[in-house]
Amino acid sequence: MPAVTADPLTLPRLPRLPEADTGWRRVAKVVTAQRHLEGEGFEVRRPFPGMDLSLADPFLLLDHMGAVEYAPGEAKGTPWHPHRGFETVTYIMDGAFQHQDTTGGGGLISDGATQWMTAGAGIQHIEQPPPELVAKGGLFHGVQLWVNLPRAQKWVPPRYQDIEARDVTLLAADDGSSLVRVIAGSLGEHQGPGVTYTPINFLHATVAPGARLALPWPREFNALVYVLSGRGTVGVEEIALDEGRLAVFGGSHQVGEQDGLVVRAADRQPVAAGSGWEILVLGGLPIREPVARYGPFVMNTREELIQAFEDFQAGRMGTVPAERVPHRSAADTSLT
Repeated sequence: MPAVTADPLTLPRLPRLPEADTGWRRVAKVVTAQRHLEGEGFEVRRPFPGMDLSLADPFLLLDHMGAVEYAPGEAKGTPWHPHRGFETVTYIMDGAFQHQDTTGGGGLISDGATQWMTAGAGIQHIEQPPPELVAKGGLFHGVQLWVNLPRAQKWVPPRYQDIEARDVTLLAADDGSSLVRVIAGSLGEHQGPGVTYTPINFLHATVAPGARLALPWPREFNALVYVLSGRGTVGVEEIALDEGRLAVFGGSHQVGEQDGLVVRAADRQPVAAGSGWEILVLGGLPIREPVARYGPFVMNTREELIQAFEDFQAGRMGTVPAERVPHRSAADTSLT
């Protein structure tokens, strides 16, 4: 899992959090991701939705794609499809995905890059493996996160951000043992490159075998940890968390000057995990608004969903380039 790598000993370090004065978040729930087929038939593991979405607010969906070693001809993507009312964040750790949308945005997402698409008022896009991956096969591993937009920003113009691996903010644990990639949000004084409408943190950490990682955390944010590969424990309770499982943090067990999250990698990792325990750490400011969702649209009311379908059918969500295969109907598209 290359994503973007560096020697943690050469990087800025996170502050050491005082044990007695930190409000360490406790684990409220553990969820096992369920397997689904999406797009043209590729498998994803999905920890949410499927649980109480208020626990993940402002996040709507997390799809874990791979890790999978494709044989020639096996790699698949999605057809053209619309979105309105939220943002899709596609982070590729191994392999590559091609993206194109009806605003002219797009490009190749590969090996640690992130494509951040704000659907806003409405857009269509297509996501496909590049021809070389389809022809030759190869390793593929990535995630897609859906981030909700508050009512006041569901109608913003579509926007595209291309975050290359070199743009990601790299930090080391306080003891220099582990690597943290800040894609969006901030840890202490360190800011990630992603520009967000909804305040969130989106991190990818490689925790060295046996190492402890403590992260300062905004008190007003919720907190989620999802395991990409390997095994370890989360929270002061040291609850075991293996690949494909999600921990949802609740409140802290004590009042402190600041909140913190703590995780620890197992001393021995599976061979497939490589150099350490690979985890996503997510959190955000809950929007706390009604959510009306159906397929590719996420709005606040049923009436707004009906309007979204009517606008799509009337061609008000962009025009698919003529050389492409015509899109499916909105009713046939449930993701990504």
